[in-house]
Amino acid sequence: MHLISKLPHAGTTIFTVMSNLAHQYNAINLSQGFPDYPVSPLLIQCVNEAMAAGHNQYAPMPGLPQLRNVLSAKIEKLYDAVVNPDTEITITPGATYAIYTALTTILQPGDEVIVLEPAYDSYIPNIELNGAKAVCVPLQYPDYSVNWDLVKDSITGKTKAIIINSPHNPTGYVWTADDMQKLDEMTRDTHVFILSDEVYEHITLDGRQHESVLKYEQLRARSFVLYSFGKVLHATGWKMGYCVAPENLMKEFRKVHQFIGFTANTPMQVAFARFLEHEEEYLGLPAFFEKKRDLFLELISDLPFTIYKKSQGSYFQLAGYEKFSTLPDKNFATWLTKEIGVATIPVSAFNHDGQDDHLIRFCFAKKDSTLTDAAARMKKLLLK
Repeated sequence: MHLISKLPHAGTTIFTVMSNLAHQYNAINLSQGFPDYPVSPLLIQCVNEAMAAGHNQYAPMPGLPQLRNVLSAKIEKLYDAVVNPDTEITITPGATYAIYTALTTILQPGDEVIVLEPAYDSYIPNIELNGAKAVCVPLQYPDYSVNWDLVKDSITGKTKAIIINSPHNPTGYVWTADDMQKLDEMTRDTHVFILSDEVYEHITLDGRQHESVLKYEQLRARSFVLYSFGKVLHATGWKMGYCVAPENLMKEFRKVHQFIGFTANTPMQVAFARFLEHEEEYLGLPAFFEKKRDLFLELISDLPFTIYKKSQGSYFQLAGYEKFSTLPDKNFATWLTKEIGVATIPVSAFNHDGQDDHLIRFCFAKKDSTLTDAAARMKKLLLK
C-alpha cells in the first residue's frame, strides 16, 4: 500500500529533537517552552476536588458554561470588550488545536494565508493540511517588528487570512497600539480574516500592555482569537485552551470542532472556573517573568552572547553567538547541547526557508536554580 503524505516535507519538530537531545546528553533544557516549577497547589486542589465530585464525563461541546462565564467577565475587565459566553467562546483541547480548527473553518484549497516569520511552527503545516498556501513575510531583523509595507504588498485576491502573534514566539516582540491600528486599516473593507495567537497575553514585560484584537471593534469582527490555559497557569502538559470569535464565525468553528475534538477535559474546566476567580494568579505574571528574564540576562551578561533586545514579552529570550562561532544555528544548538550541556532552539527552525540569523532561543520559564546552573555550565564558553 502506498500512502501519499499530506506533509511530505515535514519531519520531527525541532522542539522534540532538542528535548530528546537534552535527555540523551543530560543537558539542562532551556529549549522547549515549558516551566520546570510546580503548578499552583490551589489549582491541583481544584482539579482533584472536581474529579472527586464526579465531574468526569463529557462537558458540553462549547465548554462548561461556568468557565465561559468567568472568561467573559475576565475579557470585559481586561479589554473592555463584551463577549457573549454562550455564542462567542469555545473551550478547546489546547491552543494549537484551536489554531488548526480556525484555519479548517475558513480555508478552501487555493486560499492564501499571510504568516509573519519567524513563526510558531504549527502555522504552515496547518495551512497546508487544508490545501491552502502560506505566504511568508519576514519580520524586521533584529527587533522583529512588522514591516507593514511588505504585509500590504503580500495581500492579494487569494488572501483569506493573516496570522498574528503577540507577545511573539520566538522573538519576544510585543505589538503596539500603532501595529494594531495599521492592521485595522489594512484589512478594513476586505474579506481577510485574522487569527490572533495570544497565548502569552499575560506575559508582557517592562510595563507594556497587551494589545488584544478584542480591544479593536473592527478587527474583532473578523478575528478568531486563540488562548492557552497552559501558558497562563504553568500547566502546558494539560493541553487546554479556548477560542473567542464573533457569533457568526464561532458557529462555523463549532461545526468543525464537534467532529474533531467535540469537547475538552471536564474536571480541568471545573477547576479553571474556580481558580480564575483568583485574578492575582495571572495579573502577577508580568512581574514574575520579568524577574526571571532579568536574572537570566544578568547570569549570562559576561558570556559572549549578543542580546540585540531584551524580551518584551512571552518567556523567551533570543541571543546571538556570532562572537565565538560561525556554525549554522542548528549545528551550534546541537554543539551547545552536547558539549556545554544546555539545550536551546535554533531560530532558523521558525522560518520556512531556514533563514539563519545566527540566533538561538532560550526559555527562561524555569526555576531560578535551573537558570543559575545553565549559566554556570555556559561559563565554559569563556574558555573556548
